[in-house]
Amino acid sequence: MVETKTLDIPVILPENGECERCVHRLKDSLALVKGVTVADADMVNSTLTISYDPNLVSIARLEGLARDLGAGISHRFVHESWRLDSLDCPDCAAALEKSLAQLPGVLWASVNYAAMRVSTEYESNPSTRESILERVRQLGYDVQEAEHDDGRRTVTFKVSNMDCADCASKLEQTVAHVRGVLATDVSFTTAKMRVTYDATQTDLERISRVGQELGYGMIVDNNQAQSRPSAKRWWRRSRDISTAFSGAMVILGLLFGYLGMPTFSIAFYALGIVVGGYHVARGGIVAFVSARTVDMNLLMTIAVLGAIGLGEWLEGTLVVFLFALGNSLEGYTVRRARRAIEQLVDISPKEATLKTPDGEVRLPVEAIDVDQVIVVRPGERIGLDGQVLEGCSTVNEAPITGESMPVEKTTGNQVYAGTINQRGWLEVRVTRKSSDTTLSKIIHLVEQAQSQKAPTERFVNRFARYYTPTVVSGALLLATLPPLLFGEPFSLWVYRALVLLVISCPCSLVISTPVSIVSAIASAAANGILLKGGAYLEQAGSLLAIAFDKTGTLTMGRPEVVEVVPLNGVSADEVVSLAAAVEARSEHPLAQAILRRAGKDGEACSDTCACGGAATHEHLEQKAEGLAEVADFEAIAARGARATVDGRQCFVGSPSLFDELGVSTSAIQQTLIDQQSLGRTSVLVGTRSEVLGLIAIADRVRPEAPEALRQLRHAGIARLVMLTGDSEPVARAIGDDLGIDEIRAHLLPQDKVEAVKELRQKYGHIGMVGDGVNDAPALAAADVGIAMGAIGSGVALETADMALIADDLTKLPFAIRVSKAARLTIVQNIAFSLIVKAAFVALAATGVVSLWLAVLADVGTSLVVILNGMRLLRLRDQSIHPSAEPDCSCGSCQTLTGPAGMVSKH
Repeated sequence: MVETKTLDIPVILPENGECERCVHRLKDSLALVKGVTVADADMVNSTLTISYDPNLVSIARLEGLARDLGAGISHRFVHESWRLDSLDCPDCAAALEKSLAQLPGVLWASVNYAAMRVSTEYESNPSTRESILERVRQLGYDVQEAEHDDGRRTVTFKVSNMDCADCASKLEQTVAHVRGVLATDVSFTTAKMRVTYDATQTDLERISRVGQELGYGMIVDNNQAQSRPSAKRWWRRSRDISTAFSGAMVILGLLFGYLGMPTFSIAFYALGIVVGGYHVARGGIVAFVSARTVDMNLLMTIAVLGAIGLGEWLEGTLVVFLFALGNSLEGYTVRRARRAIEQLVDISPKEATLKTPDGEVRLPVEAIDVDQVIVVRPGERIGLDGQVLEGCSTVNEAPITGESMPVEKTTGNQVYAGTINQRGWLEVRVTRKSSDTTLSKIIHLVEQAQSQKAPTERFVNRFARYYTPTVVSGALLLATLPPLLFGEPFSLWVYRALVLLVISCPCSLVISTPVSIVSAIASAAANGILLKGGAYLEQAGSLLAIAFDKTGTLTMGRPEVVEVVPLNGVSADEVVSLAAAVEARSEHPLAQAILRRAGKDGEACSDTCACGGAATHEHLEQKAEGLAEVADFEAIAARGARATVDGRQCFVGSPSLFDELGVSTSAIQQTLIDQQSLGRTSVLVGTRSEVLGLIAIADRVRPEAPEALRQLRHAGIARLVMLTGDSEPVARAIGDDLGIDEIRAHLLPQDKVEAVKELRQKYGHIGMVGDGVNDAPALAAADVGIAMGAIGSGVALETADMALIADDLTKLPFAIRVSKAARLTIVQNIAFSLIVKAAFVALAATGVVSLWLAVLADVGTSLVVILNGMRLLRLRDQSIHPSAEPDCSCGSCQTLTGPAGMVSKH
């Protein structure tokens, strides 16, 4: 007898659950347990499925073993990443990666030049960590270490009502006795108090309350809010300073050479080589000694030394200067691409206004807990995810969704950190801590996506590993064979060989892919599209067919009244009013559709209604009040409902209900058939003697769906497929209306998975669009799983390969265009790099190219591919609606005009 148990990986492997290697270690360890037959990991859904014999091992013991093994793995294997400074050469990144991977205790290392980040996995040992950091610094790179979070925090308060020095002393002593406070320093002259405390034992609210109880106003000093370190100016970067110095030495050397003072000229050249080439030589030598890697730094060092040996001092200095200048320019341009992602971090608020019984206090968002209430004034960024408790306003969600049209928010609506409150005053109950907000998840996932290498990038890196040694070997043969075989002068062929060494640098080839990937991911994120990595970006660009779930993807996902057919002299309004009166007490979804139709002058509730478009039952019943006097309501299971309306017994339900009542429906049989052929559900309204009308209900097609599908075809998607569990007539009606090429109905979740596999075999590359939760298996089976409306679903953000943050189908064509543009840019970059390299290799062998010109060509090629990749940052979704500020419909806002501008407040 074999049973199965599914365990959540984040529960049993909380620290390393995202590491595929650690998950496989856990799986392999469990497979060795007696009684376990199979252990299988699903990284997409973060689950571990174990098949076991309960006669040999109990489930309690199995779960305990899994937790113990997970804890052991988390303790033994450490995953850490650091941000690097001064990593200005893509070839250097490969050398650093190889050097780190050879350190004792390091199990895996990856360096992403475009993201300027090194990621490692190593066995838990302080000395291993220190050796990693030391090796990075030995190679000449600055590493930004994250401070160890031991709970220690330091904050400065602005203190008001502090009138004497004795008061300051009293406040300092009182706060110092608060549990968890480690140090206090109150300055009477500046009216500020600096507090160092243990966040695991106390919080800012408690410290602030102590001061308020003593009669002082306590406000956190806004100037103390944490911010991202600003980029260093070039004159503060040691490498850029040495570059500028070597350039000055070139000018001075040329000047003194022109004046006929060669000794001084050579001295200036030598000084320029030593200062400008220090970082280059150190990095190249350390990389060669530690990892036996020949990188560009070492090649340039050899070229410069060769030029000096040949007496070409000017050439040597120009090589140093141009190479260093090229690295600085490359670093500058790539940092610009990185800043597009860092802007996401910049929009994340550092503080929020907490509402307390004693008043309002500004606190860092990290100090605010779930269920506390924050106040958001007009023009402020919302500090944390939450639910509106009081107030009405419009909110600009463009920083997250990319959609510039403001969204109205009122009581009960969700709001998100980083979005901008435009007009009204809001009180928001916090639903997620700062580390768990939607914006935080997006930032984390985008940073992960940056550090993942795309298949093309891995291929280019493998190619570069063979290309460079081959050209170096060719340079060695070029320097030796002609002099030895044909008696040619050594100096001539050594010079040509040095030129070939410079040409062998694969920098432009290596950087051609990652800079395009980073730029495309940043552009997509700025427009409300989250791509999980370069692999999915490339795959999305090669899609030929896309499958859609129907409900909630192509349609609105809720039933709506689409047609009313009055009969026997009754008006359409009377039919709807009578049906709404009966259905006001019903919980059925079709009843809610009728109430929505009756509750707003014959129109359905929109997203700007107080219900937010969700229409709770209590809200709908309130809206239906006053339609008619109702008594004796009774729900008839699976058929409808009945009630006495204005003294007359009325029925609302399916045609079968009226057949049971003996009421003839022959007069509307053709209408019923027509409605069924259109995929609609028919609800009849009548009495015991006659049918008064027919209400047709259907799930409406999204307004933007036709245009989105048209744009997808224009973007190169050849086949559009609908996969749905709905009936064939309903699916066919919607599919034909939208022009879907292939429709598959009556599908269970496992059937959708099989359908996706069949489509992949048929079309090669297939994407699947769904909600990211119910369709998770089908999304995982596709080459690219695309989730819609991920702003409200953490599951969708985690499981999908691509997530459309807003619930807007028009974002999908833009995502495809970005992906295709990225693929085209990568191909352009690689082709341009190879053509330039091939041309200069041929020219170097014939002696046409000088040493400094070869360096200039190499640097120029790298800059061209970087700038070409950065063009992707300028891509914008043209389907975004023009910015507008809808009038608030809460009915209680007053528009006030004052010095600060227009403000709306209740």
